[in-house]
Amino acid sequence: MSDAETKAEGGRKIRIVVAKPGLDGHDRGAKIIARALRDAGMEVIYTGLHQTAEQIAATVIQEDADAVGLSILSGAHMTLVPRVVELLRAEGVEDVVLTVGGTIPADDAPELKRLGVAEVFTPGASTDEIVSFVRTAVDERRTLAAQTS
Repeated sequence: MSDAETKAEGGRKIRIVVAKPGLDGHDRGAKIIARALRDAGMEVIYTGLHQTAEQIAATVIQEDADAVGLSILSGAHMTLVPRVVELLRAEGVEDVVLTVGGTIPADDAPELKRLGVAEVFTPGASTDEIVSFVRTAVDERRTLAAQTS
């Protein structure tokens, strides 16, 4: 992979926070995704288990992340995701690509997207699909930001 392929538009590597919100203690999937993103040339900040929405939002802001991936298997996605979105918006952070992965019922995906989630990945999504989506979505956000500034 060339250096140009590992960077989004704007010349800097994509920075993504991968987080496990709530009490869910299973992080194998999150670690696999984090490694795939890293192997694709992105800078990955993995927060570890049992993160609060406040901790996640603070990390996204502190790390100047382009994207955040929330891995949720606990079923608390309709509580945790809106809280993360709310906290980021309260800090004026609306240009971060937010993705959610895990055991998310198909019926909940439209509501999560309405809240601002860019994509919902369920079990069986390939790492290539996730990497490609993040890269494309961040490139689009950076291009739009450049055009409006």
